[in-house]
Amino acid sequence: MKNITYTTTSSREELQQILQLQKTNLPSSISKTEKEREGFVTVEHDLDILKKMHDRQPHIIAKHEGHVIGYALSMVKDFKDQIPVLQPMFLKIDDVLKGKSSYLVMGQICIDKAYRKQGIFRGLYTKMRDELNTKYDLLITEVAASNTRSLNAHYAIGFKDLNIYEDTTTRWHLIYWNLE
Repeated sequence: MKNITYTTTSSREELQQILQLQKTNLPSSISKTEKEREGFVTVEHDLDILKKMHDRQPHIIAKHEGHVIGYALSMVKDFKDQIPVLQPMFLKIDDVLKGKSSYLVMGQICIDKAYRKQGIFRGLYTKMRDELNTKYDLLITEVAASNTRSLNAHYAIGFKDLNIYEDTTTRWHLIYWNLE
């Protein structure tokens, strides 16, 4: 698809568009079949936390005709106490890395349904690598084992397992991508 641009967030309107796209891809917004076939996002952010994250490290977005059609959220480790559901992930990261690498957490990636299977996932990560490779060694995220579409897409571009663990309800793959 032509005229897709990859950039960093720079306005409140873009953050609001991210939240709208996020909302339509939460498990509560899609069917079980769609969840299995298309994937889903786990965490629901609010504008305040999304803006605070942006202020520390702008998010990566894909835009078409002025609208956000995909995003990859950037989260510095200082946010580990801001989003309670992510605290176990940060504890695992700290336990495995033991401070040996600088990292950024990709807090969530999502592409509008109408734009999937067009290389936007790879485009978002390519832009993320270009923007961040001088600041961080690793990009880390976690994906629910049940989200096979997302997990396979991450492996396809070079993510590797850092740790696999279970909480009370979910098996998680903590995965990383070298930014160097």
